[in-house]
Amino acid sequence: MASLVQITAPAQPRLPSWLRKSQTHFESVHHLKTELRRRRLHTVCESARCPNLHECFHRGAATFMILGNLCTRGCGFCSVPKGSPAKKEFTLDPSEPAHVAEMAARMNLRYVVITSVNRDDLPDGGSHHFGETVRRVREALPKARVEVLTPDFCGDLDAVARVLDAGPDVFNHNMETVSRLYRRARPQADYEQSLRVLAFAKRQRPEALVKSGFMAGLGESVDEVHELLRDVHASGADIATIGQYLQPTRRNLPVAEYVSPAQFDAYREYGLSIGFSMVFSGPFVRSSYMADHVHEEAAQAHA
Repeated sequence: MASLVQITAPAQPRLPSWLRKSQTHFESVHHLKTELRRRRLHTVCESARCPNLHECFHRGAATFMILGNLCTRGCGFCSVPKGSPAKKEFTLDPSEPAHVAEMAARMNLRYVVITSVNRDDLPDGGSHHFGETVRRVREALPKARVEVLTPDFCGDLDAVARVLDAGPDVFNHNMETVSRLYRRARPQADYEQSLRVLAFAKRQRPEALVKSGFMAGLGESVDEVHELLRDVHASGADIATIGQYLQPTRRNLPVAEYVSPAQFDAYREYGLSIGFSMVFSGPFVRSSYMADHVHEEAAQAHA
């Protein structure tokens, strides 16, 4: 009788001490989630299972995720729900821009970050809806700074321009990873296309700060990270954010390496040495984490 052969997944590296973060602000989290659900709003903090959720919700910060809560893409690192455009849940909520503005005003935000799922099913990629959300927030909170974190809109620069025309203070589009890993991590995206989006944003709205972020720990080399930083800076970006990739669910890509805090510091120093106004680099850094402080420091350096 043949013996059974057990097939197991490759062992992932053990989570190091510097990546252990307590989650203790349950009352703050529950209160903010209740207010968001009342307005049928979503946050990328929840959908992407951000490790900083308790900290940010406790201090009254959240990143609004518009265009619904279902994405048309299947990036290997992301836990945002995916779905078919045929589902009724893909129908745009026309009241969403007003609800985002209402919630931002209720939170008395001085810095508002708006991102979205990818909506490749829409002719404009959702850019009109994105721009309208920015305008509504501007009306509700005229003194607040507004940062947008947009998809690539399939390379449609007219769509990018619609968002920029709404007047964000910061335009953010994430590269996510190095060029070699795109096919695995972002199979429906294109490295050069994302660089073109960043370059267009800087040309179209030079007074705004342009920002991009990516993850470490997916299997990239130090030289590849340096190349990515050079490419992003050459596109005209002012700010780079670099954080540790953490596998959000068992269905997502495994962690190849837990990058040391010292290496994150080295990436920061390299980015500053080639001309970035601000490089926010560390294990828990995410695109929108401490975005208000990142903007303030970058604006001072940029002045």
